[in-house]
Amino acid sequence: MSILAVTIGLFFAMNIGTSGAAASMGISYGAGVVNKRIALFLCGVVVFLGALLGGGEVIKTIGSGIVPSSTFTDAIALIVLLSASLSLFLANTFGIPLSTSEVAVGSVIGAGVVYQSVFVEKFLWIAMFWLLTPFAAFVIALLASYFLKMKWIKHWTKREKAVPILAFLLVIMGLFEAFSAGMNNVANAVGPLVAAGLMSSGTAVLWGGLAVALGAFLFGQRVLETNGKKITKIKLEEGCVISGLGASLVTVASIFGIPVPLTQITTSSIIGIGFAKHGRAVLKKDIVVQLLTVWIVSPVISMVLSYTIIQLVIVRNIYPIIAMAGGLVAVFGVLFLLKRSKAEVKLPQTETRQELNLVEKG
Repeated sequence: MSILAVTIGLFFAMNIGTSGAAASMGISYGAGVVNKRIALFLCGVVVFLGALLGGGEVIKTIGSGIVPSSTFTDAIALIVLLSASLSLFLANTFGIPLSTSEVAVGSVIGAGVVYQSVFVEKFLWIAMFWLLTPFAAFVIALLASYFLKMKWIKHWTKREKAVPILAFLLVIMGLFEAFSAGMNNVANAVGPLVAAGLMSSGTAVLWGGLAVALGAFLFGQRVLETNGKKITKIKLEEGCVISGLGASLVTVASIFGIPVPLTQITTSSIIGIGFAKHGRAVLKKDIVVQLLTVWIVSPVISMVLSYTIIQLVIVRNIYPIIAMAGGLVAVFGVLFLLKRSKAEVKLPQTETRQELNLVEKG
């Protein structure tokens, strides 16, 4: 059981590298400063250093700050990590940069709900940062974009000498962001293992950091493409703002042990830049709608998975699952009826128009 839990934890860490850490170099790649392989290699190296040097505080939060550490037996740690891994793996399959923090915390909450041991105030504090940090990133990026439109700034950035300076600064900011990803996100995979006593904090940071680095290098291409090129075109100076802003917010949160959604922060910054350029049109892009949907659904999915598996396998109580299934059937049934009623309302209108056309022709 313990070996399986550690294996799943490291698999989760690799998916974290694929999803969150790889996105940190998306701006440099999207701006054409570095190619895909170099971006992923640099990301892997720096995210490992971030985990090794600054990942301890967030590990404490995931392991004992949301639910008591006594909640994490070997089996519970295994189920929590399995639920989070499955949620994240599905998102990575579709190339969606998902928040590993939300998925991990959702799984931990699912275990806490089973045993009624959730530290509600602590969770609400974390959830508040989930809302505030992406919103702050969007607003600051939007304001920064207007600042970059000032004449003297635009004049300087168009000079040939500015290009290599901005390119170098952009890579540095991307590496700073990858470092902050290591500080914040590795804990999502190894926190439950430390709480269950399967690994010491030092060992967990070492192996978790290596797994995240490997995941970023080997499997981060799709997420890199999404953040770098599919949302909006990024200039060098805009990329510096986005990466620097995301890294700063996440680093501060990591120092205080708060798991925050790095990918949401970065993507919100990109959307803020796009909003300044194109207005509301950027919010209507399919990729933006898809990202927002996954962000909302993902922690709920991991929480429900964790709760369901623990109830069935550990508690051996099928009644909450029956109630949940009944609720889902009711929700989908109502949605189906609403959709059908709308279709029936449109049908008579269509028939009436056809009749009027026949009368006019007659």
